[in-house]
Amino acid sequence: MPHTVITLAAASSQQGPGATLRIVLLASIVGAALLAWFLLRGYGNNDDND
Repeated sequence: MPHTVITLAAASSQQGPGATLRIVLLASIVGAALLAWFLLRGYGNNDDND
């Protein structure tokens, strides 16, 4: 029985880059949205700067 627990613990710690990849992907999407907002906010139709 202890051998099974050790095997399951070792298998669960080697699941690949799933969590890291998910965090990087989420940060990229949020960063792209913020960059698009920052770049596109200057293209408004306000004629106050004549």
